[in-house]
Amino acid sequence: MNRYGYIKVAAAIPQVKVADCSFNTERIIEMIKQATERGVNVVVFPELSITSYSCGDLFRQSALLRKAEQSLEAIAEATEQLQTVAIVGLPVAINDALYNCAAVVAQGEVVGIVPKTHIPNYGALYEGRTFASGDELLSSEIWLAGGYVQASRDLMFDIDGVRFAVEIGEDLWAPIPPSTHKAMGGAQLIFNLSAASESLGKYDYIRQLISQQSARTHCGYIYASAGYGESSADAIFAGNGFIAEDGKLLAESIRFSSEEQLIVRDIDVELLDGERLAQNSLRNKKSESYPTIGINIEVADQGAFDREVEPMTFVPKSDSQCEEIFSMQVLGLAKRMEHTFCKSAVIGISGGLDSTLALPVVVKAFDRLGLDRKGIVGITMPGFGTTDRTYNNAITLMKELGITLREIPIADACRQHFADIGLPEGDRSVTYENSQARERTQILMDVANLTNGMVVGTGDLSELALGWATYNGDQMSMYGVNCDIPKTLVRHLVTWVANNESNEAISKALLDVVDTPVSPELLPSNEQGEIAQKTEDLVGPYELHDFVLYNFIRRGFSPAKILYLAEKAFDERYDRETIIKWMKVFFRRFFMQQFKRSALPDGPKVGSVSLSARGDWRMVADASASVWMEECEKLN
Repeated sequence: MNRYGYIKVAAAIPQVKVADCSFNTERIIEMIKQATERGVNVVVFPELSITSYSCGDLFRQSALLRKAEQSLEAIAEATEQLQTVAIVGLPVAINDALYNCAAVVAQGEVVGIVPKTHIPNYGALYEGRTFASGDELLSSEIWLAGGYVQASRDLMFDIDGVRFAVEIGEDLWAPIPPSTHKAMGGAQLIFNLSAASESLGKYDYIRQLISQQSARTHCGYIYASAGYGESSADAIFAGNGFIAEDGKLLAESIRFSSEEQLIVRDIDVELLDGERLAQNSLRNKKSESYPTIGINIEVADQGAFDREVEPMTFVPKSDSQCEEIFSMQVLGLAKRMEHTFCKSAVIGISGGLDSTLALPVVVKAFDRLGLDRKGIVGITMPGFGTTDRTYNNAITLMKELGITLREIPIADACRQHFADIGLPEGDRSVTYENSQARERTQILMDVANLTNGMVVGTGDLSELALGWATYNGDQMSMYGVNCDIPKTLVRHLVTWVANNESNEAISKALLDVVDTPVSPELLPSNEQGEIAQKTEDLVGPYELHDFVLYNFIRRGFSPAKILYLAEKAFDERYDRETIIKWMKVFFRRFFMQQFKRSALPDGPKVGSVSLSARGDWRMVADASASVWMEECEKLN
């Protein structure tokens, strides 16, 4: 692995000619060189790529077998000065049986031979006519391509601490693929040499197989299937190449192309190892000990970074996912209300993003339970920093949604409180701000008592991570519907709700909330009546903080790696200095503010990152941030 845990892999789809080993070998060698130029560490070719897959009974011809062996030797020799491992396919005769094999070659040698285990012999597939199963081959050393080579279905390989295994075609389709056992035995990467012919619907099924296998085994799965040049007499080969990582498809080839294709991606081995550390489904299973062959090539930062880095780590790609998240919020609240026999819900509506998302959730929960929306008590509590824009949006949403609207100004109560505790006139300290937040929470709690209802909290995951909430103020509620929703996702979900809202006034207000700067509105507005206190000016851009949050909590990445990825994800928006500045703020605040998360109200878990002290995140409030802050300092 390079210093950030990546290894560059490739799926190669060369042109082939049936039974023309010389032509096929020429193309394989050329594509290995192309892979090397791009810094690829391991490249896999399709099944039986030296001979082509569709040779039929020609596989039993000694002339073809000898030529295939000579070709393998030539391919191995071509890699002598290259820092790239190549995995190619060919038929190999061993002990009076013929095997469909993968040959791993590197630095001028054939490193190992892995036979195919599951031999298809149904429908249009008749490999059993020609090939024996790798199950029948005991681990042995054979003479091949000018030297002795280990041959076994159980072989694994190691490059600079990264272990990989090989399976072939039908092996993936088996109820328990060989790669499952290999992953349980420690393989982080699986390479599949395939020759899957096309039929209607099969392509989508293969994609699902690959994604699911990489997810189940927490591995990188690299798949190369035969393409243009294979016989079209009874089948079509579309040249499918896939690279998947822990269930996510990183890259795929162009189907039905007549051109050669080299699909290259950087696999995050550190990510895979982290998933295996976090989940015990692989760790706690006993597995066979697989013989592992070390390959001494240099794995370093080479060439371009062949991987897309998504800046909006929490934002879903489809409307259906937005609907799923929203439905989970609604179901969680509905269950809690039903369990507590609540007929009333009290919610503070500020005209800001968080309460604007929470309000439709409460409305849908009431609709689901068959309750009158008038049981929803929406309270707007204008204070010293409330602007006309947020106030008007709050009023519009409550009126149009048909809930009970109450307006309770807090300025006079706060002034009396300031006088009671001796806060000087003109003081704008944290006491001034937090007193307002706690006054609002007191109002909500007391109205909930009056109405025999519950206070629905609106604070989001990003605020919890940064501790950007007033303890025993907006940090507290009886159920927090947004507790697992980061700010970038809140904004996206409000937009989704607006786009699916038939009431034009509601939709317009929702979209205006999205366009309004994020602010607690605790400091007086400016002379133009506009928001003076902008959260992102004080604690940093939420899109950056959410990026750090995801990679820190979900992936367990170090500050150095998070910076490395952030520079690529936000290349045109934030420079290195800015990213480091706000990353320091994140880690400092995250560790200082754990005590607020330790007292977090219940709320629904909807994503892969949760900071609930009762759920995913267990952390004492006095943990030190020194390890992370020291690394941040070294990044300057």
